[in-house]
Amino acid sequence: MLITFDPGNTAPLYHQIASAVRRAIREGDISEGDRLPATRDLATSLGVNMHTVVRAYGILRDEGLLEMRRGRGATISAGSTSTAGVTHLVKELAVEARHQGFDLGELTEMITKEFS
Repeated sequence: MLITFDPGNTAPLYHQIASAVRRAIREGDISEGDRLPATRDLATSLGVNMHTVVRAYGILRDEGLLEMRRGRGATISAGSTSTAGVTHLVKELAVEARHQGFDLGELTEMITKEFS
């Protein structure tokens, strides 16, 4: 799994790391049960603070994409491959909708119309 940063991207580094992992899951580069690098190792290889990686892994854990166990590291969760892409897209949609001034009702109506 290759994690790269876009220097022109204004998103925080931990978001970029989390996005790279989501993308790797979605594209099949990593799958259920695969281990991710230890936070310290990944931080060193990326040249970032270890807490940046910890925060990225925490976000992915909260999304249900990672299981983290003391001494065993972070592994890709069961079922993560089926929801990773959609979860990420929904978050991006929500951010963009808020940015453009849509409320939840309007957004829900638009999604319902497209889903039918």
